Amino acid sequence: MAFSPAKENILKKIRQALSNPVPLPFPHSEGGLSPFVNPKEDLAVLFAEEFSKLQGKFVYCTDENNLKEQLLLLFKSSGWNKVYYKEQKIKTLLQDSILPYDDLALCDVSVTGCESLVARTGTIVLSAAQEEGRTISVYAPVHICIAYSSQMTFDIKDALLNIKEKYNNNIPSLISFASGPSRTADIEKTLVTGVHGPKEVYCFLVESLSV
Repeated sequence: MAFSPAKENILKKIRQALSNPVPLPFPHSEGGLSPFVNPKEDLAVLFAEEFSKLQGKFVYCTDENNLKEQLLLLFKSSGWNKVYYKEQKIKTLLQDSILPYDDLALCDVSVTGCESLVARTGTIVLSAAQEEGRTISVYAPVHICIAYSSQMTFDIKDALLNIKEKYNNNIPSLISFASGPSRTADIEKTLVTGVHGPKEVYCFLVESLSV
């Protein structure tokens, strides 16, 4: 195929550029160090601040006994009797006090664990590897997440590395990031919560060295 002199000249310059690539001016600018500096303050404090800014409700628990007490108090004060939960650890915690409700579509509140918490953005990280994946946290009108201090990370990159290590590179088919209640501004540019997911999100953080 014959090219015009102008096009041939352009192609010649491209071939020359490919054979003699220009070195990157900033070789360490991609994929290296995070632009965000890990703060000296407690990550739990940072998470609580950021999560609260996003209209999430943060509750600190000294241990699992305190966690159970505060959960039951919240259920009672809010009038939530239809509590949906599936994970074995939550069953062990709650089953002798409040039996799990079996209809997610009609429940008052759902309770799940999480993969990790991201302090910098106030984000809860969930995955399909959990019981019923992300479904429980999305369909219920109120979502309660139970997390442990050992699951706290600074940035999203750290949370993803934890998942990679936990599942030995067999990464779950879905990883989701929940930052406070569901919200949208599509309706006449007015912020509305609870349209595509829960209208309230609680995070109960338990002080513990392990999950």
